[in-house]
Amino acid sequence: MVTGADDEVTLRANRESFQKFQLRPRRLVDVSKIDMATEIFGARYDSPIVIAPTGGNLAFHAEGEIAVTKAAKAGNHLQMLATGANTSIEDAIAARGAPVWFQLYPTNQWAVAEALVRRAERAGSPVIALTVDTLSLNNWETLARLRRTDTRNCADCHGEGLAQYVARRPNFDGIDLTGASSFGAPNMNWDFVKRVRDTVKGKLLLKGILAHEDAVLAAGAGIDAIIVSNHGGRFGDPGRATIDALPEIVDTVGGRMPVLIDSGFRRGTDIVKALALGARAVCVGRPYLWGLGAFGQPGVERVLEILRKELRVAMQQLGAPTIKDITPAMVRRA
Repeated sequence: MVTGADDEVTLRANRESFQKFQLRPRRLVDVSKIDMATEIFGARYDSPIVIAPTGGNLAFHAEGEIAVTKAAKAGNHLQMLATGANTSIEDAIAARGAPVWFQLYPTNQWAVAEALVRRAERAGSPVIALTVDTLSLNNWETLARLRRTDTRNCADCHGEGLAQYVARRPNFDGIDLTGASSFGAPNMNWDFVKRVRDTVKGKLLLKGILAHEDAVLAAGAGIDAIIVSNHGGRFGDPGRATIDALPEIVDTVGGRMPVLIDSGFRRGTDIVKALALGARAVCVGRPYLWGLGAFGQPGVERVLEILRKELRVAMQQLGAPTIKDITPAMVRRA
């Protein structure tokens, strides 16, 4: 949960880069009532704080993703379920009592990607979020060092190799994995994206966009939204924070599609900065995992409650009684 790739420059940049942006509070605005309600693809949520997809939640708590899903329901948060979750998309939607988005690791076999999409859509998932930045194994040195002090057998939980790993991931139940050797698809290109676009009946997102050129190509390919993401600094170490990449992507997309963002968000002020820079919503991952590991569902609920409270305070300080009142003029580069 704590590790990043290589020298973890990106992992640190995701936090440090928020200091490059300052908020510009406006005074004498009635902020006695704050409405954080956010609408995405016609669905209303109580805040723009989204549950990002994180796999294998049983590693942190015995209730795994079900605890996270129930916490999302309690706070009416949008949730994305990971392909590698320990809970199936069917069970997650049942526990949430509402649609859950499905994050797609396509593997290197098209038949597997297609089967995962079909399953998610049959379960009632209205949005597929195709992850495009998981291209190879990564050098996680922090993990390698800490493993030396852990007497448990990693294979007991994760298995050895892809086949054993997915055997513990119910979203793959009944899917023929012949030829699949990786979660990601290093052969992925825009033709592949078009094929996914032609397959997905609902909305399709691309998760992992960091360059404005790719945002333009995504809009031209019929993608419904993008998530500006560097995978929390876990895949590759380019050194650029998502909050730094966000402004140029929003400017280039020009309102043609919603732009979401993740990686490094820990405070309400972080969230409001991204909203002011043009993000529709902010996805969080590690924060709720800390809550999950410590206290299960109540821990996740508490983490989300803290973020909502901090966002509310930040909006009051800015003089923004609603999400729509948060404007680019309220943030500037330091």
